[in-house]
Amino acid sequence: MNNDEKSLLIRTYFIFLCSGAVSTLTGAILPDMQAEYNLSYSLRGLLLSFQQCGNLSAMLLAGFLPYMIGRKKCTLILSSAIVVGIIMFVLFSNPIVLIIAFTFTGLGRGTLSNTSNVVVSTITNNSSAGLNILHASFALGALISPLIAALLGKSWRVSAIIFASLMALSIFFIKNSILSDEKEKRSEKSKNKFYKDIDFYLVTFILFFYLCSEASLMGWMVTYFDESGLLSPSLAKVMQSLIWIMILAGRLISAYISPKFKNKMGLVLILGAGFTVFFMLMMELRSNVLMIISLLFVGLSMSGIYPTTISTQNPKYNSDTIATGTCMALATVGGVLWPNVIGLVAERGGLKNAMLSIIIPILAMDFLIIIKFFRYKKSNS
Repeated sequence: MNNDEKSLLIRTYFIFLCSGAVSTLTGAILPDMQAEYNLSYSLRGLLLSFQQCGNLSAMLLAGFLPYMIGRKKCTLILSSAIVVGIIMFVLFSNPIVLIIAFTFTGLGRGTLSNTSNVVVSTITNNSSAGLNILHASFALGALISPLIAALLGKSWRVSAIIFASLMALSIFFIKNSILSDEKEKRSEKSKNKFYKDIDFYLVTFILFFYLCSEASLMGWMVTYFDESGLLSPSLAKVMQSLIWIMILAGRLISAYISPKFKNKMGLVLILGAGFTVFFMLMMELRSNVLMIISLLFVGLSMSGIYPTTISTQNPKYNSDTIATGTCMALATVGGVLWPNVIGLVAERGGLKNAMLSIIIPILAMDFLIIIKFFRYKKSNS
């Protein structure tokens, strides 16, 4: 790649780092917002679900808008919604305003996810290492914001303003990059082909069930540890950062070892099995030390599932914003659905039972990984 492409790649990694920071910031500060704004379980689940609704909408918008106004304009306009959303929930406690604010943060995050994955896939020629490094940068941001939220304690607004400022800076970096400002054109060869591809849907629904579990775990984990009395509020936030440290480490490891797998789904199969086992150990063990160790291995197991699965998608789909947007939009429905299920179940059966329900999408994901493993093996034999 030339110097301009390297510069765009670095800027893309940085903006995805900021996106990761915002993704865990809301989960980290929700208990403090709940105390100040008097939010119910169901409303908190609704906020997380509407954040994912914004994410879903952005996946579609960021898929089609580059062909109407250009990729750079699309990215700048929609990613700015993150900054607007954060300012809204810092200033206002009205439930309707909070729902709109969380939707805006999801809208910006979804846009950055679509654009970042397409840019990195295109520049690195669909490299699983490049995609794992991209998602490692997301993990790095995701582990930083809960640590800062824990250090600042009840000053959650300060945390929010810090990351809104970083996001504004990253948007400025993209504005001054070589990201295309021209209306994109689709070749006749790439049009609509992905709709007929079974493997496209297998990848999509592996990601769907993965995001069901990830969005629920990351959105509710601090609240679960806090309200169950298992960990202090500040330690619960630190644990959210620790799990992202493990995800970061795991994605860097995955970036290194994934090229060594002839069948890249073999790595995903191992990670999915680990996610299942360590999640159940985390939920059932009563020893705090063993529970924390299990949680760390949950993070390590989760780490490479999303980026490595994406790298098994047909390369021509990964370089097409419409195909990528459709895949990620459908997958993001999982992130919309399950956090709200957690809130509703918690209202009726307690937060512990609600958290245990996360095993349902994890097992569904494992089942589809096995199918994809054998199909990928057959197609590459």
